[in-house]
Amino acid sequence: MTDAVAERYDRFAREEARGRSEVYAEWAAGVATDDLVQAVLERLTPQQRQPPLVFAVSRLLGAPVGGYRRWREFVLAHADELVAECTRRGVQINEPLRLAALLPALSLIEGPIALLELGAAAGLCLYPDRFSFRVDGPDGILRRRLDPPEGPSPVLLTSTVSGELPELRLPEVSWRAGIDLDPIDVRAPADRAWLESLIWPGEHERSERIAHAMGVVAADPPLLRAGDAIEQLETMADAAPAEATLVVTTPGMLVYLPRPRCAQLIDRIRALDARWITIDPPALHDAWRPAIDPAAFRGFAVALDGRVVADADPLGRWWEWRAGIGPDAA
Repeated sequence: MTDAVAERYDRFAREEARGRSEVYAEWAAGVATDDLVQAVLERLTPQQRQPPLVFAVSRLLGAPVGGYRRWREFVLAHADELVAECTRRGVQINEPLRLAALLPALSLIEGPIALLELGAAAGLCLYPDRFSFRVDGPDGILRRRLDPPEGPSPVLLTSTVSGELPELRLPEVSWRAGIDLDPIDVRAPADRAWLESLIWPGEHERSERIAHAMGVVAADPPLLRAGDAIEQLETMADAAPAEATLVVTTPGMLVYLPRPRCAQLIDRIRALDARWITIDPPALHDAWRPAIDPAAFRGFAVALDGRVVADADPLGRWWEWRAGIGPDAA
């Protein structure tokens, strides 16, 4: 078991944290060679001891953001509290920039739309009509900018796009709702603190973006339902206004489901009178129509009703148009 913990944290330090958060890279590298800290983490399941969750929980509990030695002292002194908190929480990557990758699919749907996100966390990805989008070329030169009708948003989502640029437009959202096992209410100080702790140290631009997005959400909160997505899906779909097109989104949540549950949820979505937008690892499921070759993607597949429209960074930092389809073909 100790070898598994050491290997996971060593891999995280080398492949995931380096270049993104030097603090987390140092912490993970330290855990990889620290028997005492590894013994604490062995009390957790593999899902509960993943580095981003352990580090976020430790910061929520008061761990200092600095060198490994001070973080280690905190963990060993608060081991029971850390284990208990990690047991009841999960990673909730509520990154509004992900909407930049979903925008090509959203642009293919006529409004008004009723937007229902599965795995919504705080619902920061339910406001594509309230945010501004900037599309740059690989050279950094502006190719397209979209702002809400009322003017530029404090939330500016910037992505890099190479190749063909399809028609893009902000959707007309008349209703927004989400389902999550543990919804986050950005109006509650404790929930805001948890969402902030999920931002990696050093991600200053992301921190500013999420802070502005929380302000937008707090001013007009979505309908958030706690529960299992499969169990709550039909009830929430029935609550959507009949005059709007229901659009169900699964941005980055299917990867957390066992494959049979993932297939079951997709079948439930397809049984609805709704459109479905997702962004997933190409090999995650077999719901692509037509089938795709995962090796042909450098990122995640973005799809509308299973038909791939883009290859994209999972957090929306870049995307590439992959479909010459219009609304009728979609």
